[in-house]
Order: sequence, then C-alpha cells, then structure tokens
Amino acid sequence: MPRTPSAAAARIGARIAAERKSKGLTQDQLAVLSGIDSSNIRSYESGRSMLSILTLVRISEALHASPGSFIDEVSSADFATPLVDGRRRAS
Repeated sequence: MPRTPSAAAARIGARIAAERKSKGLTQDQLAVLSGIDSSNIRSYESGRSMLSILTLVRISEALHASPGSFIDEVSSADFATPLVDGRRRAS
C-alpha cells in the first residue's frame, strides 16, 4: 500500500463508501461481511490506503457489486497524482 494517498485511492474509496451507504451498511458491518478489519475499511474509504485486487474483490462480493464498478473511469494518471490533505497536489 502506498504511503502517499493518490487520486485513485480517493476515487475508489469514495465509490466503496457510497455503495456501502446505499446498501444501508455501516463500516463495521462491511468489515464483518468482507472479513476485512474495520480500521482498514475506514482507511480505504477515506482514500488513505490503496486496496489490493483481492481486497477489492472481497469488498465487492460483500456489497454484491462488480469490482469494475469501483475502478471504472480511474486512469493511470490518477495513481500518479498524490493527494495532500485529501486534495490533489499542485503540479
């Protein structure tokens, strides 16, 4: 997991949070359903950490969603764009 959050991590995390909320689940409930620690769920949703493909699949299965729905329209440039305090760093 990268130490510097990227725009990709923020976008993917926001989509996971939106899907979880649309299903009426708390972060703790998603943690139980996915088998992922709730502190990691919080870190992924906030964009502080990038999740692995396996973790994305586990979360997707718990939410009954396609893994692709969380990464759709995320580009390689998003991975290279570091965030500072949740905002894109000026280039």
